[in-house]
Amino acid sequence: MSFEQAVALQPAWVGIWLNILLLGAFVLPVALLFWRASRMAGIWSLAAAVLSGVSVTWMFNQLGYVKLLGLPHLIFWGPLLVYLWDQIRRADMPLWPRRIMSVVMVVIAISLAFDVVDVLRYILGERGSFASAG
Repeated sequence: MSFEQAVALQPAWVGIWLNILLLGAFVLPVALLFWRASRMAGIWSLAAAVLSGVSVTWMFNQLGYVKLLGLPHLIFWGPLLVYLWDQIRRADMPLWPRRIMSVVMVVIAISLAFDVVDVLRYILGERGSFASAG
């Protein structure tokens, strides 16, 4: 089963959320590259998103659609959240990059809230697949 097939078996809100996540964590950071003051924030955000995406894909291929798939988000996006918070507070940061970073932070913070719960549930023994055809 592909990742897309596994997601298709989930409630509709999961697919909607994954599209919001794609926009907030992968697309919006590209806009940060346009301002000199936010360029590094854009680079770090995109790097974290790509590393997270590659890691989740690799884990999915190894383990299937399990709750542990949130672990790469915790590893890469947790520190990114702290970094973006520091960047937003810089006096020389223009208004629009601050707004974009704020949206990115909200999206990844929501994702991290789900991911913390899922990873903890996996660690505590809930190892079944999210997706089942039955």
